[in-house]
Amino acid sequence: MALPEVLTRPLTLPVVAAPLFIVSGPELVIAQTQAGVIGSFPALNARPKELLSQWLTRIEEENAAYALANPDAVIAPHAVNQIVHRSNDRLDHDMQVIVEHKVPIVITSLGARPEVNEAVHSYGGIVLHDVIDNDFARKAIGKGADGVIAVAAGAGGHAGTQSPFALVQEIREWFDGPVLLSGAIAHGKSILAAQAVGADFAYIGSAFLSTAEANCEQGYRDMIVASSARDIVYSNLFTGVHGNYLRGSIVAAGLDPDNLPESDPSAMDFGSGGNTQAKAWRDIWGSGQGIGAIKRTGTVGELVSLWRDQYAAAHEELDAKVRVLAGSVS
Repeated sequence: MALPEVLTRPLTLPVVAAPLFIVSGPELVIAQTQAGVIGSFPALNARPKELLSQWLTRIEEENAAYALANPDAVIAPHAVNQIVHRSNDRLDHDMQVIVEHKVPIVITSLGARPEVNEAVHSYGGIVLHDVIDNDFARKAIGKGADGVIAVAAGAGGHAGTQSPFALVQEIREWFDGPVLLSGAIAHGKSILAAQAVGADFAYIGSAFLSTAEANCEQGYRDMIVASSARDIVYSNLFTGVHGNYLRGSIVAAGLDPDNLPESDPSAMDFGSGGNTQAKAWRDIWGSGQGIGAIKRTGTVGELVSLWRDQYAAAHEELDAKVRVLAGSVS
């Protein structure tokens, strides 16, 4: 199965930037797409809801102007993330805006909704759906999604627990469409590894928290740089869905990261921080396990340029190892 046309356009790297709650806004998406990687943001970040159309217009107009001024530049498509869980009372409004703007890629999370897929397909867009296991992948494709995002162990925010090797392998046994891999990817070597495992793209979120264009306080950026995999805590307390969070932010909120209670999954809450006094979007900071590779803050352009160099070096290193192996076999 060939990739949809929108996913075959030239990119700097085979990377889709994951939508980051609160953090991803027009500035970050524009920087990502102009750096040559697919940028995205959650529709719910645009508050009030009337801002969603304004954000999309800004992304479209600024990228068009940049393309006109830089005819040789690689400018990637943009995507919008929709929480399709029944708790999202903005879904109908936001889908109408998405259709009006003909957003090329829609990322759906927390439920597979055929009517959402059909709305996106009505203008030629594609839908990529978050999944944490093979069963959810089958359901998503069965309900009309065009591709899946395999959210493996170590991913930031809401994340699964399966190894990326196992998860992608099981999906690839029956599905030859678009597969993105998420989970602890923050280095050019990891981007190449995602492709080697069988994914078409690496899906990266937490690393962009270190960038100047991210809509977050400096303390968040600094904690990303200062932390490593051992500083990530997996809990469902804050939204009702298991996710990965920075230990330091949990401590700062007055909670014990080693003794967090379980939350009621039926009480999913993505707007008020679940049943805790610490609001998940304000006090508790999400992050994946790959942040040990992030050594400094900087711009999106600088980060993507670093990954490009690391990716190229990883290619050369792997090719050399293959040549040695081939020589020893012959």
